[in-house]
Amino acid sequence: MTHGALPTVDVPRAVMHMKWDELTFVHHRVSPDAVQRLLPQGLTVEIFEGSAWVSLVPFLMRVTVPGDRVRLPFIGRFPETNVRTYVTAPDGTQGIWFFSLDAGSLLATLGGRLGYRLPYMWSDMSVHRSEGMVAYDCRRRIPGPKGALSRVTTVIGEPYRPNELIELDHWLSARWRLYSWMFGRLWGAHAVHEAWPLHRATLTRYDDSLVRASGLPEPSDEPIVQYAARVSVRIGPPYRVLPHG
Repeated sequence: MTHGALPTVDVPRAVMHMKWDELTFVHHRVSPDAVQRLLPQGLTVEIFEGSAWVSLVPFLMRVTVPGDRVRLPFIGRFPETNVRTYVTAPDGTQGIWFFSLDAGSLLATLGGRLGYRLPYMWSDMSVHRSEGMVAYDCRRRIPGPKGALSRVTTVIGEPYRPNELIELDHWLSARWRLYSWMFGRLWGAHAVHEAWPLHRATLTRYDDSLVRASGLPEPSDEPIVQYAARVSVRIGPPYRVLPHG
């Protein structure tokens, strides 16, 4: 199996361990101005090949306590769909800004909003794996816009060979930080996992309004689509993002 890039940071004391399973990346080019106007103070949209990029990422989440042995009660395994973009912070680091994170667990939604101030939404969601394909369904409950949805079916292709992964593939997937806005300030957290086992993928169904519900324009390009079966993730505690000097 061929893998993506290796992490460039470490999380020696994780506050949360996760498994991300049956994950699909749907990457779109977007106008940098359309993204920048939605970012909080201090974050700058990153540009690759003249464009900003926004990704829709549906998958299955499993959360465990540190040590990766005990599943958290009442949360366990649930579907999630993220809408994210790629940014540079005032301290010069690079990472992910989430426009929304729809989760099929109310407790996970509350925990993500309270613990990291991430824009989690409680949604009616499902993920179904069959031979060679994965189907994801999401309809938002609360908060709004209520009824925003995403229906994606991915056909899984062959794994990439090492020389087939290009710079853009690594730029979009090898991200080891996330940012959030808490108490009027910018915060970050490290998210470390093994290299992505990326596969080619195609979409046979793609009906999404989550990107538009984030305030972004409707994508009009042909997306880059990739699939990964599983990674194990360690999330570090939040830290204040301070400018250089």
